[in-house]
Amino acid sequence: MPDNSLVIIPTYNEKENVEALYARIKKLGIGNDTLFVEDHSPDGTAQIIEGLIERDPSVHILRRPGKLGIGSAHLDGIRWAYAHGYRSVVTMDCDFTHQPEDIGEFLRQGQNYDVVVGSRYLDPKSIADWNLFRKSLTIAGHFLTKHLLKMPYDATGAFRHYRLDRISEPLFGLVRSAGYSFFFESLYILQLNGCSIKEISIRLPARTYGHSKMTVKDAFTSVQLLVKTFFRTHFDKQAYLWTLPPGFAESNGVIEKGQEEWEQYWKAGEENKKGLYDLIAVFYRKFIIKGPLNYFIKREFPLGAQLLHAGCGGGQVDNEVVRWAKVTALDISPTALRRYAGLHRRLAVTKHGSIFNIPFPEATFDGIYNLGVMEHFTEEEIRKILDEFYRVLKPGGKILLFWPPEFGLSVNALKLAHFVLHRILKKDIKLHPDEITRVLSKDHAQRLLEGSRFRMSGYYFGLRDFFTHSVVIGEKAQAPLLLAGHSEKTFPKESRVK
Repeated sequence: MPDNSLVIIPTYNEKENVEALYARIKKLGIGNDTLFVEDHSPDGTAQIIEGLIERDPSVHILRRPGKLGIGSAHLDGIRWAYAHGYRSVVTMDCDFTHQPEDIGEFLRQGQNYDVVVGSRYLDPKSIADWNLFRKSLTIAGHFLTKHLLKMPYDATGAFRHYRLDRISEPLFGLVRSAGYSFFFESLYILQLNGCSIKEISIRLPARTYGHSKMTVKDAFTSVQLLVKTFFRTHFDKQAYLWTLPPGFAESNGVIEKGQEEWEQYWKAGEENKKGLYDLIAVFYRKFIIKGPLNYFIKREFPLGAQLLHAGCGGGQVDNEVVRWAKVTALDISPTALRRYAGLHRRLAVTKHGSIFNIPFPEATFDGIYNLGVMEHFTEEEIRKILDEFYRVLKPGGKILLFWPPEFGLSVNALKLAHFVLHRILKKDIKLHPDEITRVLSKDHAQRLLEGSRFRMSGYYFGLRDFFTHSVVIGEKAQAPLLLAGHSEKTFPKESRVK
């Protein structure tokens, strides 16, 4: 397994440059390997690289079926380097915009830093020879990343050095962009996750071996992602963090009912495949659901209570709950658990498992809560889930269920969204797994609870969450349950719903 460095060079129609660039890198005598990430160039670039490989076993090629984006080329090259055990990588362009003679300085600075960035702004003369269009794009990009994302570095350049032995590979898995915005997004993620970053000055000549491949469309797409990254940082910063606390369990090796669908749901959110819906969902959780959750948790459970968040998802709303109670977060999706763990670190224990077969002994928890989970199951499945809740609760323990009603505001908003997507736009898009059993009335919820020996001790539907959920509270009965005329906790007048 090699422990030296790898120079990664994406190529597309670079037959005039690859051999000359290789010769200049080889002349440095730094003992590196070279990987060309080749995007099926029609000009015969791959054949020239194959000729280099025949002469020099330190040259490699990663063939791709076509132009998949400059960012994805860098990302595929970095993944290849991880897979082949390289200690560090240098990434650079093939058109001599980046000077091979600078590689030695990258490697020297990389002894002490996780990332070394080639900066075009430390030297005022660095891009003096560029044309006005290219210079304007570069300066505008630097201004936006500096002021919106608070990155003082040259965040849009491709000439970099990464210490793979110090950077966890999953960090690169958080990068969504396949285009030019890969450069600022990847550096932003590395910065947020505590990687040390060093800038060194580089000077870039006028592009004399081809033309800039960045288009106005590429620039517009990058600005869009930049603005989206700015807002996502404020509403869902955990999406850019990768930190697993002690006690994190990713999988118990058992595939349960529904696991694949929920895993795909959380992966879609992590990979930004649901776009605007995902951002709205984040806003909804943090600004509509979070407050009512904190209110009911603190009212129903004492400080330090042992609570199970059954079907925890990404945990965006649990910030205060994990400080009030001792929370164990359970979910069937490893991706959701990684997000939860990354957000709450040492404040909660995460456990992979199914709510149909909760991996804890009887009478473990003082309480169980979840948000938007129960509606995804049939009434028979709900009975099995409630039976499991009953089993793992201590005597007198409570369940707190945020359960969307048939007439809830968010339910009707999503019905409208699906109508527009399916009937008007003719798009086969599914925003969330099917909702099978919504609450029809207070009596409906009470019947479901009593079927698993719970006594309904409270029910709320109102302004606290803008009529989004029915908040159903049940208590584990310690005596035979009276199915009629039993005592019920008195709620404020606003919460009485018939």
